[in-house]
This record gives sequence, structure tokens and C-alpha cells, in this order.
Amino acid sequence: MTTGPSSPSSSRAYANRRRIMDIALTELLQDPDASMDRIARAAGVVRRTVYGHFPSREALVTALTDSATADVAAAFDSGTDPELPADLALARATVAVWQVADRYRLLLALARRSVTDEGIRARLEPVRRSAAQLIGRGLREGCFRTDLPPLALAHLHEHTLFGITQAVNYGALPAREAGAAAVAAVLATVGVAAERVAELAGAVAGVEGD
Repeated sequence: MTTGPSSPSSSRAYANRRRIMDIALTELLQDPDASMDRIARAAGVVRRTVYGHFPSREALVTALTDSATADVAAAFDSGTDPELPADLALARATVAVWQVADRYRLLLALARRSVTDEGIRARLEPVRRSAAQLIGRGLREGCFRTDLPPLALAHLHEHTLFGITQAVNYGALPAREAGAAAVAAVLATVGVAAERVAELAGAVAGVEGD
């Protein structure tokens, strides 16, 4: 587990790194070809400062990908309340993940070039494990009705969210509808009946709007 900075100098370095990453994300989402020079100017620092934290543009994109996947994992776990029925917990976790993924979705193409699909999948392993555990609980509870094993369904959950991301990026789905679409698609994949899908979508609508 990564811990926070332990001294004033390391605190400043950490804050500077985070600020550069936040600004870099904004610039790269506006222009995927944004250069390190442009990012440095936007951050109000010299290029050497940016390179001091990230030795290459690829290293910067990798750091952004690491941050994005960590945020996705935290978002999924935030929705998996063990006191909730598994189908509602999966709906809430999916909404939470989408709210994070939507911020980063235009980063995906860059990440695929720098980190590769295999690298992205490796970073999403904690999410996949959590999803498999939740889906396994849903199968035991009878919330989900499918012959597929939990880990296979966790992979389908992951690829469904990637598919929704791509649909939004390519203009096939309005971004404002994507969260609800993700919930409906994920619940259908694990065998939740259409009537229950509609009920759960209504239950998490307020969560999505938070």
C-alpha cells in the first residue's frame, strides 16, 4: 500500500506531482497529443520540473493510468455494502465506477498505447476480484441467475464498462445516459430480470446524480 509523504520536502514534491498530474489530465483530455511543453506551461512550471517527476510522456500517461485504476478500484469497493442485497450492491458499485471512469474515458486510448491492454487489465485485477466476490455472493443469494462462474462474469462486467466507454467516445451513446446504460447492461449480464433491473436503476438514480 502506498503511504503519504513523510516530510515537508516530500510533501511538497508529492503535492507538485499531483498538481502536474491533474493539469496533465485536463490538457490531455482536451488534446491527446498535448506535449510536455504544453503541460509545463499550463502548470506554470518549466519543462525540467515536469521531467523531474516524469522522465517521459509515456511515464506521465502511465502514472495517470495508475491513478485512474486506483480510483476505479476505490469506487467499486465504495458501492459493495455487504448489508445490501447483492444486485443492489452491484448496481451501486457500477454507478460509482462509471462516475470515475467517465472522467478518465478519453485517457483510455492513450493508456492503450503507453500501458497496453494487458497492462490495463493487470491494474484492474483488484476490481475484478472484488466484482467476482460480489457476484459470487449474488449467485448464492439467488439474486443472479446464470450458469457462468463468478470470475467469468467479473470479466464480462469489466468489458461491459469498457464497451460503454467506447460507445460514448465514438458518439454511439450520450454521456448523460451512460451510467444508467452501464447498470442495465451489467445487471442483465448476471441474469437479473428486466423488472428488477428497472427497479434497481430507479434505486440508484439519486446516487448517479450525486
